[in-house]
Amino acid sequence: MKYIPSPISVKFDYMFSATSNKSGRMQYHKVRPGISKLRISRNEFIKAYNDSSIIALKPMQLRGLENAFQLEFYI
Repeated sequence: MKYIPSPISVKFDYMFSATSNKSGRMQYHKVRPGISKLRISRNEFIKAYNDSSIIALKPMQLRGLENAFQLEFYI
């Protein structure tokens, strides 16, 4: 999947991420830039994704695994 970053830096309050750890389990985080990184539940991640005004989305493909994606979104 091709990803084209924005040439303009984006101002955001929170970044949510869904990443895979070494064993393949998904981990979800809510990051406040420069302040905190909090591990959250899958349900909280889904609720934020469905209910928030997302200003940017960054898909991250894992090398060697074309079907596995990690995701960051910014609100």
